[in-house]
Amino acid sequence: MIYGKILPGVFRARPNRFIAHVEVAGRLEVCHVKNTGRCRELLVPGVTVWLEESANPARKTKYDLIAVEKVRADGPLLINMDSQAPNRVFGEWAAGGGLGFVPTLLRPETTYGNSRFDYYWELSKDGENRRGFWEVKGVTLEEDNVARFPDAPTLRGVKHLEELARAREAGWEAGVCFVVQMAGMDRVEPNDATHPEFGQALRQAAQAGVEVLALECRAEPGSLIPARRIPVRL
Repeated sequence: MIYGKILPGVFRARPNRFIAHVEVAGRLEVCHVKNTGRCRELLVPGVTVWLEESANPARKTKYDLIAVEKVRADGPLLINMDSQAPNRVFGEWAAGGGLGFVPTLLRPETTYGNSRFDYYWELSKDGENRRGFWEVKGVTLEEDNVARFPDAPTLRGVKHLEELARAREAGWEAGVCFVVQMAGMDRVEPNDATHPEFGQALRQAAQAGVEVLALECRAEPGSLIPARRIPVRL
């Protein structure tokens, strides 16, 4: 996915989940944060962030905060932290054949049971009829080149995994894709230290036949492009 007009800034503060104070060209701007998660390890005062300028003059905030340069000993790591980006990236990737086939139908936001999954898909071709669901999880937490999910407890995430397992047992195909919003990672792991229930649910879902994959992206200030699959260690 490609953004519009992009410019750098310096992060100063985050008064609440929705806004950040960012220094832009010598002035302090109130920016919309496109990620309501904690992101405490990312939004540290003084770090460089990247903003997308809105084309809507009626908006209360002129900019969206979409990426951050995480400070590391070996140099900054650019991490896209736009929580809306992973679904778009996965949709573009899957529609282009990333899953090994081009779906004849790829529909976002589809309800099954007590959950709404990110994508429902169908493949009807040459006598082949398949259908299933995908849930997408954006990953912004990294530790020593290992990407981990979640960065905070997520009961909703556990519910989705349990529902995927039930769908698989009912005969549907089902999968969860971790979209890694940064480059250079060795693998993805469930963050058992932060939310052991999610890790347990992920392992149980995999045992039930739910496909688990990780898609690493090439993150740049103005884009997030799928690059390669990386291992998931359960």
